[in-house]
This record gives sequence, structure tokens and C-alpha cells, in this order.
Amino acid sequence: MSEGKSGATPLEGDGKRILLILGTPKKESLCHALAEAYSLGARSKGHVVRQLRLGEMQFDPILREGYEQSQSLEPDLLEAQRLIHWAEHLVFVYPVWWGGIPALLKGFFDRVFLPGFAFKYRNRSQLWDKLLSGRSADLLVTMDTPRWYFRWIYGAPAHRQMVRTILGFCGIRTRRLSEFAPVRPSNEEQRQSWLRKAEALGKKA
Repeated sequence: MSEGKSGATPLEGDGKRILLILGTPKKESLCHALAEAYSLGARSKGHVVRQLRLGEMQFDPILREGYEQSQSLEPDLLEAQRLIHWAEHLVFVYPVWWGGIPALLKGFFDRVFLPGFAFKYRNRSQLWDKLLSGRSADLLVTMDTPRWYFRWIYGAPAHRQMVRTILGFCGIRTRRLSEFAPVRPSNEEQRQSWLRKAEALGKKA
């Protein structure tokens, strides 16, 4: 878990409260650079940005017994829930692996977005209450697959999972989904342009 490179907690003023969740287990990657660029842009406009780096957090990503039995939340996950409640805007930065989100990010959702926190089923009804309504989200996604191929051949499964069946299910409205792809054949010039784009997105937060 991190507040950014400086380690300092920014002062809260009139800016928006932003929680950036870095959803890769890697210690260094393009996702890290995109996250820092977005944070830099957002802070330049007076927004307060805090970060959760899942690869640095200590928690069991496996929901052992589903929702039938309670599984105690580790301190890092309790802090994550606190920050999600604090935030007005969420930013998820992650790679697409095997057409979906990384297992660590999926495990984070399994453990943190619990009934009573993120949603609540209504008695004797197929409907549910979206307990995280009122929040918006930006998604910054890296892929090796070309964007057109991921969308038209694969059907963009990771995007539908995030936008509809996870965030939308809990009431979080995805405002922008930005793809940075294909990463593997990209050169330094291309990556620098992506970082500039991420910074610009942060300024629009």
C-alpha cells in the first residue's frame, strides 16, 4: 500500500478524492509508470490521490468458503475498504492476461467487495442494492493483443467483466476505459506517448 513515491499524504482541499488501485503483482511494469503519470496529472489539478498497490499488500487472494462463511479481513484489506469509502473516484490500472484481469486483482475484488460493503441482496427478491453508488471510475488497461482483435475477435471479456459485472454491479460508473496496446512490440516513443496520455487523463479526473 502506498501514498505515492513521496510517501506523504497530500492535504485535502477542494480537489476530488481519488483512489488509484494498481492491479498487477509485478514490482515494475508499464502499469506502474501509467499509474504514476495519472497521479501526477491529477495532483497538478489539485486532486488528492492515494494508491493501493496490490503487489505490495499482504492478504490471501482466495475466497476460501465463498460467502457462506466469514473470512477475516487482513489489515490491508480493511484499509482498502476504508479508502474505497473515502474515495469519490476510483482508478484501476492493470494488464489483461489470458483475456481477463490478473488473478490478484480478481482475488482483491473477491475479498473486498463483500455483501454488506459493495452490494446487498434484497429479501425474497432477485434485485440488490448497489452500495458503492455515486462513485465513478477510470480504467487504464495494458494488453499485448491489438485493440481491434481484443474487441472484435475475443469480445473484450476483461472489459465487460470490470465495467458491468464488477463495478457496475456495485454501482460504480465507469467513465473512461483507456487501452494501451499492443505493449510487446511497442517502442520507447510509443510508450512515452502513452505516459503523456495517462497524465492527461489524470488532469481530467
